[in-house]
Amino acid sequence: MELTRRDFLRSSLAALGALALPSDPPVHAETGTVSLGRVATTWIGLYSEPHFRAPRLSLLRRDELIPLLAEETPKDGPKHNPLWYRLADGYAHSGSIQPVRWEPQPPVDYLPEPGRLVEVSVPFTRAYAQPDPASDPLYRLYYQSTHWAEQAMYGSDGRLWVRLVDDLLHIRYHVRAEHTRLIAPEELTPISPDVPQELKRIQVSLASQSLVAYEGERAVLETKISSGIPSSIPGPNGIPTETPDGRFYIDKKLPMRHMGDGKITSDLEAYELPGVPWVAFFHPTGVGFHGTYWHNDFGRPRSHGCVNMRTSEAKWLYRWTLPEVDSSTTLRIGRGTQVIVV
Repeated sequence: MELTRRDFLRSSLAALGALALPSDPPVHAETGTVSLGRVATTWIGLYSEPHFRAPRLSLLRRDELIPLLAEETPKDGPKHNPLWYRLADGYAHSGSIQPVRWEPQPPVDYLPEPGRLVEVSVPFTRAYAQPDPASDPLYRLYYQSTHWAEQAMYGSDGRLWVRLVDDLLHIRYHVRAEHTRLIAPEELTPISPDVPQELKRIQVSLASQSLVAYEGERAVLETKISSGIPSSIPGPNGIPTETPDGRFYIDKKLPMRHMGDGKITSDLEAYELPGVPWVAFFHPTGVGFHGTYWHNDFGRPRSHGCVNMRTSEAKWLYRWTLPEVDSSTTLRIGRGTQVIVV
């Protein structure tokens, strides 16, 4: 049978575990961004045209890696997020496609105590109970998620692995060392440290699903967010899923957080989000700002209460807000930047 262009491109990218991906994925010459996406939900549709009324050609499944050939923003939306990607044989809406890169790292063979903060640098990698691909599989960790690596070691396969500590369950698991990137201290230097605390504030609009960070009256960051889904019924933990409104202060910051049900599992459909990056809590029920790797659909409510942000913007906010943190901080507590949610 003759392969279609889409078949060829997909087969060249879809190696399970990100172990056989090309070393240099395609690049948009205009923007310099890597044209590779990961399906971040159970499935999405591939359509003949960039709108949901068009015929659906096929389904793209969770963690399928797809070349993103171009971006299109048709007039008929959806209004909150009109961005579609043109693929080899059709179009897919961007809302559940995580833009990713394939950036394997030189594997480290030593980590100083008590460890280092790392970021997953490939579309996804599987964590195992031991540094052995034949041991029990655990979570699948995704691009730009962050983790605390406490030790490097050679595994049963002769490769270097790193041992990660889960900050919620306090269990250890292992991933291939070349799939993680050490976060350099200079990446987390404070932004605008000379601006007095009382001049920094964050304004979140639930109506427009937007966030603006101010220094005095000057806006220094404006972006779309995804707040909590409005609901009169509390979630399974008894906490409403709607983001609370009011005046708050950031009081706890963590570079990574395991969110979800808190179960040990290898089920890709389980509600487990290990390594949620750049978390800044501002409410006693655990509502805060953080990066997001499980959707790309900002502009409408999609969370269980937190304020979902693009990971790069959440990292900026993490550095800009008070209390200050550095690359060795895993938990910082203190009254910080004002947050106003309306």
